Amino acid sequence: MAGGGNGLDARVEEWRRSAGASAPGEEELRALTAELADSGLSLNEAFLIAVGRIGERDAASKEFARGYAQRLWGRGALTDLAPQDLASLDSAPSGSDRGERREFAAALLLAVAAGALVAIPNVFDPVGDDAWYYRNAVIVILGLLAGYFAWKRALSGVRLLWLAAPFAVALIFANAYPYSFGGSDSGDLAFLHLPIALWIAVGAAYAGRRWRETAARIAFVRFSGGWFVAYVLIALGGGALTGVTSGMFAAIDVDAENFLFSWAVPSGAAGAVLITAWLVETWGKTIEQAAPMLARVFTPLVAAALLAFLAAMAWTGRGVGADRDVLIAFDLLLALVLGLLIYVVASRDPDATPNAFDWLSAGLVASALVVDAAALAGIASRISDFGFSPNKTAALGENLVILANLGWSALLYGRFLLRRGSFRALERWQTAYLPVYGAWAAVVVIVFPPLFDYA
Repeated sequence: MAGGGNGLDARVEEWRRSAGASAPGEEELRALTAELADSGLSLNEAFLIAVGRIGERDAASKEFARGYAQRLWGRGALTDLAPQDLASLDSAPSGSDRGERREFAAALLLAVAAGALVAIPNVFDPVGDDAWYYRNAVIVILGLLAGYFAWKRALSGVRLLWLAAPFAVALIFANAYPYSFGGSDSGDLAFLHLPIALWIAVGAAYAGRRWRETAARIAFVRFSGGWFVAYVLIALGGGALTGVTSGMFAAIDVDAENFLFSWAVPSGAAGAVLITAWLVETWGKTIEQAAPMLARVFTPLVAAALLAFLAAMAWTGRGVGADRDVLIAFDLLLALVLGLLIYVVASRDPDATPNAFDWLSAGLVASALVVDAAALAGIASRISDFGFSPNKTAALGENLVILANLGWSALLYGRFLLRRGSFRALERWQTAYLPVYGAWAAVVVIVFPPLFDYA
């Protein structure tokens, strides 16, 4: 059978942990997979069809088949299946036509609600209250997105209360603190970190009852990549439409900019968050394949840029400067590296043997680790010269959080490449580390403003 026994053993073990299936079910699953693989399908596709057939009478296996199909679609690994094969599995995120219509109706209703809530300040203050947007817009929009996933996953009771808690806490602290945006570093940091903390809460809603499972967190990472790509495309289209519309009205001496930029654009941007989520959930096979492709394009480019920088730093003997703008640029670069690393890990077949791209990814991690250490030295120098401030403390914490991730990732990558460890260990590490980013972002939002006297 193509793929070997070890690959099948790992997949069956993952199915057993997720679905809690019995031994007779396991024997049937192995037999079906072997039969399908012998017919010419890859191990991934044979296993998916076998689980889908068992799922016709077992809801847990059916749910696992859906998640497994999403993983394969995100990696572009479904190549030999005909459309009717996929339809028979009932593992596509869209489900039945009736279910798809219900999900679209729910997403549309929540998108309209998001757009209406974001427009509230214009009703009471035509000039526009920017402070309301800074404090509440992200909470409202991501809260509705989390609600959409909670509805899809049929969450209720205590789980729903736990899910609502981060958004309630965010509302309290975002509106209770007396900082001003644009004139307060701690306020600006809170605005920048709030989406990070709440996006992890959205991930908990997306995973539903399976957040503790590596496969569920990986599915959320792939969803996040697909959502980002789709939202950027929608935003570009919306920006072009806004410009054209404004130009058309200007041609007849009608000023439409106030309506467009005070009402249409904020409401449209808010509603697009929900519609994009529905699109990615429904058309995941098409949309999510774009994100791994982009990751594969940018990984070598970013690795080359980091290596060139390290070579220049060694040649000139100069370290990273302590200038604030330079340190911010390094933080953004490290965040990009981290995003690429997480998505590359999530989109890779964990049972495949090491290849050239794995060596490239490991080189990217090692280079980023050295750059992070250099950036930390620059931050320490700046703190030594000027003392602690909200921005420097946030940069210090973020670089330490990233350093811990990159350091252990480098070790796990090395063990995998030397065939002393499995790729699944790296997969588990990256997904288990996700809450750390949310926790640090929450610290910046809740602790930093009073710590620095709202400065």
